[in-house]
Amino acid sequence: MKFDYIIIGAGTSGCVLANRLTANGKYNVALIEAGRPSDIWKVNMPLAILYTMHDPKYNYKYYSEPEPHLKNRKLFCPRGKMIGGCSAHNGMVYVRGNPNDYQRWASFGLKDWSYEKVLPYFKKIETWSEGQNEYRGGTGILPVNQSKNKNPLFNAFVKSAGEAGYKINQDMNGKDQEGFGMYDVTIHKGERASISKYYLNPAKKRKNLKVFSESFVEKIIFDGKKAIGIEVKIKNKKEKMFANEVILSAGSINSPQLLMVSGVGPSSHLKDKGIEIIHNLDGVGKNLQDHLETYIQQECKTSDTLYSYINKLNMLRVGIQWFLTKGGPCASSFLEAGGFCKSSPEREYPNIQFHFFPAFVIDHGLVEPDRHGYQLHASPNHPKSRGHVTLNSSNPYDYPKIQFNYLEHEDDLKQTIESIHVARKILGQNSLKPYAGKEIGPGEDVNTNELFEEYIRSKAETAYHPSCTLKMGVDKMAVVDEKLKVYGLENIRVVDASVMPEITSGNLNAPTLMIAEKASDLIINNY
Repeated sequence: MKFDYIIIGAGTSGCVLANRLTANGKYNVALIEAGRPSDIWKVNMPLAILYTMHDPKYNYKYYSEPEPHLKNRKLFCPRGKMIGGCSAHNGMVYVRGNPNDYQRWASFGLKDWSYEKVLPYFKKIETWSEGQNEYRGGTGILPVNQSKNKNPLFNAFVKSAGEAGYKINQDMNGKDQEGFGMYDVTIHKGERASISKYYLNPAKKRKNLKVFSESFVEKIIFDGKKAIGIEVKIKNKKEKMFANEVILSAGSINSPQLLMVSGVGPSSHLKDKGIEIIHNLDGVGKNLQDHLETYIQQECKTSDTLYSYINKLNMLRVGIQWFLTKGGPCASSFLEAGGFCKSSPEREYPNIQFHFFPAFVIDHGLVEPDRHGYQLHASPNHPKSRGHVTLNSSNPYDYPKIQFNYLEHEDDLKQTIESIHVARKILGQNSLKPYAGKEIGPGEDVNTNELFEEYIRSKAETAYHPSCTLKMGVDKMAVVDEKLKVYGLENIRVVDASVMPEITSGNLNAPTLMIAEKASDLIINNY
């Protein structure tokens, strides 16, 4: 089997690449995905988000190593294992990041990734519900809709942010990210707008695209320093495929793992695992970044929360409503209100993101709450702590070791404590007073830095944004160059969230889409 391009991973990036690289009819493309098809109701129903997150048939369900600064807790790290990848099980919040994020990327010697250079790709992606303008797209493949969720708690929360002195922002993906309001979401006509649905499904009809699901790539094949193909197990049968270029789009955990088991990475680590070294590249698996969230939880005095749907009869009623009409509570993710602000005046630009959620989340939704409540998720946008992904063994089926090192840098803890103060300030305003019961977490008696620190180290959780493990750059730890080609090798690129040199401000699906759109142009034009 010979192709022009082999794309490893049918997540967000892989689906974009499969669409764009086959559009002109010139190239034969293979898209390889370890997981299964994802056109199931559990993916399509927005409120069913937790079903696939905890289902090993559709999720890798990784855990970190014990995190030394979080009381040696192992943190859950779900990663989509299906067509559509994480876009088929994420929270559907669509955030581009702050324009300053991309100016920082440019300052690292990546001038083609400045805000000015990436904005056209963000516009190209979307058809925005509020209409095209200087910053927003109106003719893109993906429907991006500003949430119109009418839950009264959302309205009260946004008003409270204004009462607390923060800006109200009608478009956090526009000219200025700072402020609070309703997020853009990838929910359309009551269903999840996954990237596989909008990018891959239309491309599947093309004769020059072959999609292989339930096909696990065991190794990238090299001839010297040139990538020439892959060894892949397709439904339990081992095959070899060859290509003019191999594109790695397996995500921030699996992409570095596959490079390392294929012989590309830090030579001492590979030798230790008995792997033949194709190319020594120290940065592979390093620079791991994620957003760490702390929940500020408050009892709710009214029944406007999702606790109403824990009742099996109500759950059945709203489920039937969605299946019949694609409407009702199940047509929403309920992660649709939030914002960005500075945690203290000396911060240069918004350094904290908030998500408001009208229910308590306990152990990633595995434990049902016992009362009405709401919570505010607070997370610093630019953690200074750095982790890594390494191998447990040379076996590609063995899960890798993931060490985030959350809160290793003291400024991350400082920002998180500051963010709790901001959260309490907002939650204490008049517009939320009719709803506000007692604070459950951290608790009204928690009011010193020592107690805040104890709460954060005991309770903080991932925002599910692992990234940056094969970073783009010009320094000695960079893995790919500005065109996403792997340093020191030929005919291989990486296109996914692992190439970010630094994590962006907010949720990662939109920046990952942008990277894939820009990469498609780079590959087709082949500078």
